[in-house]
Amino acid sequence: MIRFALGASAGLAAMTAPAIAAEIQIASAGPVIELTVSDTVNAKPDAAMVSAGVTTRAASANEAARLNAVRMDQIIAKLKQLGVPADDIQTSNFSLNAQYTYNNDGRQPTFVGYDVNNQVMVKLRDIRKIGPTLDALVAAGANNFNGPNFVLENDAAARSEARRNAFASAEARARELAGYAGFKSVKLLELSETYQTVSPVYARGEAIAVSAQAMDKTTPIQPGLVGTAAQLNVKYEMTK
Repeated sequence: MIRFALGASAGLAAMTAPAIAAEIQIASAGPVIELTVSDTVNAKPDAAMVSAGVTTRAASANEAARLNAVRMDQIIAKLKQLGVPADDIQTSNFSLNAQYTYNNDGRQPTFVGYDVNNQVMVKLRDIRKIGPTLDALVAAGANNFNGPNFVLENDAAARSEARRNAFASAEARARELAGYAGFKSVKLLELSETYQTVSPVYARGEAIAVSAQAMDKTTPIQPGLVGTAAQLNVKYEMTK
């Protein structure tokens, strides 16, 4: 949270260190209005996160892991061949589980093998290449996907616009409320901004079966718009 406290005296104005300003208790002469206002600006995304991986099954855990490693090597090699930097490829999950078929007739579950799942989280910075990249990963052996989750990495302009809109809305609402109470204007006493970091949650994807005929067409991707939000907490004194 970034917090600014504004006072009427020159002494307070001279205190520029944020840590000092955050601790100042401002006494107001008139009634006070406190508001929390937010605004969201939509913009085209400039990157996307995709979870891609492989699930393999075999009679032994070692064999399931070996088969999985071979196919994951192919997927990672394909990503690098497509120009994805190594820093944009990160392992997000590795799991090994015994699988059983459960019967409804009271018999013991039947062991069917071991499943190994390995997933990597990939950041794709060229939106236009997401569809062809997914198709190339399927051809390389990937059978688990989740995403894409679109993001706006260069969000400074959008966040600044959202902040500006939120501040204008807060001031207009404060003046409106002050007018209802018989006051002529308002004076800003305190302003703070709250940042919220939202981390996407990627669930395990379902296995995908792709036929040769299906691969004749590029996977369609629609990026749409992503929102960038700013939230301001303001305190105004109502003045005559």
